[in-house]
Amino acid sequence: MYCIINRRAQFSASHRYWLPELTEAENQKLFGLCSRFPGHGHNYVLYVSLYGELDHYGMVENLSYVKRVIKDEITSQLDYAYLNEVWPEFEQTLPTTENIARVIWQRLAPHLPLVNIQLFEHPELWADYQGNLMEATLTVKTHFSAAHRLALPELSLEENSEIYGKCARIHGHGHNYHLEVSVTGEIDPRTGMLVDLGALQKIIDEYVVEPFDHSFLNKDIPYFAQVVPTAENIAFYIAQLLQQPILELGAELDKVKLIESPNNSCEIYCRTRLHSPLPIKQEVALVS
Repeated sequence: MYCIINRRAQFSASHRYWLPELTEAENQKLFGLCSRFPGHGHNYVLYVSLYGELDHYGMVENLSYVKRVIKDEITSQLDYAYLNEVWPEFEQTLPTTENIARVIWQRLAPHLPLVNIQLFEHPELWADYQGNLMEATLTVKTHFSAAHRLALPELSLEENSEIYGKCARIHGHGHNYHLEVSVTGEIDPRTGMLVDLGALQKIIDEYVVEPFDHSFLNKDIPYFAQVVPTAENIAFYIAQLLQQPILELGAELDKVKLIESPNNSCEIYCRTRLHSPLPIKQEVALVS
């Protein structure tokens, strides 16, 4: 029997996005506030995922050993450190979230059967790395508030109520939606970035948050005049909106996760070949 286990760890550290070969103005243009001297800090949360067959003792790996390896190789060295100077890897490639995750993988791989490294810089930004050379995935989390009604226009109120329950009531209802947008790309060997984070956030705001926030989706978003704005359809439409602008940033839209409520969320998996003209694959995962 095979299993994936996850071990959580954390460390607090500072870093600065600054390339000495660039001028101050060039660094500010490229990295924004992150270029400020002497740097800034984060409370990082690390999840180390291991894959393997259960042994005679019912374990993939002895967690005492896993804990010791993570402490010796990672947290004891990074906690309260200035990341730009703590490891030689960060002299060549800046310690962005995605590059830190990559280097952590490299340092743990000789000791543990890794399947994923997930590093949270803060609750609304994290990176995943799975050992694919310079490829990583970066996730941005945001939110918007909107109302919707679930009803097919060709059906009566009674028929819609039978299908959608209370969600078919004529005045609709609202949610505080939480949106996670994951993009995959190659980590730049000098900047450590797989995508311009500011540009990515601007795209999400422009295409999704601004038009969707405080709207009645059925009436304010033309797409939903004919399409029932279920969580699944909203997530799929968001993926359609974001796919091309993210490709133009040099990354690929990997996943859109929409959390409608603590009890209801869905995920759209969007990966195709980079720069492929193929449409988004309609793969929907529901969590109720």
